Amino acid sequence: MRVLSILHSHDTDNAALSSYRLKLLVFIHLIVIGWLYVVVMMAVAEATNTTGTVLGAIFTFLLYGLAPVALVVYLMGTPARRRAIKQREADAQEAARRAAAAKADAATEAAPSPATASDLPDQGGKAPAGAVAPVRKET
Repeated sequence: MRVLSILHSHDTDNAALSSYRLKLLVFIHLIVIGWLYVVVMMAVAEATNTTGTVLGAIFTFLLYGLAPVALVVYLMGTPARRRAIKQREADAQEAARRAAAAKADAATEAAPSPATASDLPDQGGKAPAGAVAPVRKET
């Protein structure tokens, strides 16, 4: 019950959650190592049996061992990959915000005062007014 409260509570300190994740990761690695040991022993039994073959042992190891373990490890790593992607996106957004703020600050510092602003379009930071005459349809 404590595990569920740690995982689902939003105000839990990160130390308890990190400790739980580390324990879970170690437990998962132990299961994977144990399963691969069992599969290696199955493959050895297949290869050393009088009716068995080395090719059968290889397929036993691949189909009972590596393929399922790879699939389970990939699926169990999905939440961590999602968290990493969200963190990268948040970091990129924060960097973009900071760059935009720095650019806006630089633009306000470099903007000419109204007394020195040029009358040419776009030189004073204003849109050109009436630079091109409107084209009217003849009636």
